[in-house]
Amino acid sequence: MRLGILTRNERGWESSQIILAARKKEITIEAFSFSDVLARISYMPQVSVNRKISDLAEFDAIIVRPIGRGSLDEIIFRLDLLHRLERLGIKIINPPSAIEKAVDKYYALTLLEENDIPVPRTFVTENPSAALDAFYELGEDVVIKPIFGSRGIGITRITDSDVFDRICRTLSFAHHVLYIQEFIPHKNRDIRAFVIGDRVLASMLRVSDNWKTNVSKGAEPKHYEPDSKLEKIALKSSRILCCEVAGVDIMEGPEGYLVNEINSQPGFRGLQSVTKINIAEEIVEYSLEKCKK
Repeated sequence: MRLGILTRNERGWESSQIILAARKKEITIEAFSFSDVLARISYMPQVSVNRKISDLAEFDAIIVRPIGRGSLDEIIFRLDLLHRLERLGIKIINPPSAIEKAVDKYYALTLLEENDIPVPRTFVTENPSAALDAFYELGEDVVIKPIFGSRGIGITRITDSDVFDRICRTLSFAHHVLYIQEFIPHKNRDIRAFVIGDRVLASMLRVSDNWKTNVSKGAEPKHYEPDSKLEKIALKSSRILCCEVAGVDIMEGPEGYLVNEINSQPGFRGLQSVTKINIAEEIVEYSLEKCKK
């Protein structure tokens, strides 16, 4: 068994835990980044890693942790590369099609809504004048987010129409899509359900002293036992986006559960601090089972 981990930093906490878990099982695992990968067309090897791995086609599975930031060229190439590796018979976790769906907030939420998953009211446009109309439609209390991005970076709550209009026009001038959601009163907390395969492995409540509930922004993780309704929502959401490993972020608003976002390369350091389940070992074990099948 030969396992790869595509990561920006093999010494990062999640990546190092996965590497440790694989080595405990005496599995050969090698870490590399997208910038190390060399791709060839019409001559061999088709995909290799600079000065380290002669042929990636010899791997059984590759875990993507995470795809990382980049230019449009870089992101498209990285996904094309993952598709290429998948066609060569390598198991990619998560599959590139799942990463494509989950990384795009608009695409992800449309798929969820079309499959009867409750999501916040959301307005997306390139037109700042239309965005201002949406500001009033959504109750004059909205959250603007980057359509690509995570960890709460670049997310802003706005209740002032003048400030909203100025921000939208500035973003539009810089050629950003305007992604606007109604603000959901959620008592400064939400739920992260960590899905592997067909089960919710573990969950946590993220409690903050403000409306942002990302652990990376200071929210406190707490152990949480989800009810059957939340588990069904988390599992169905993951299946819709074809995610085999996913962090499903769910808010409990005045009218019930709402899926806010799905992360196809979820961090789990905060969750690991409030569960006895070894998440890295479960990811490695899942990868082994998928290769056997």
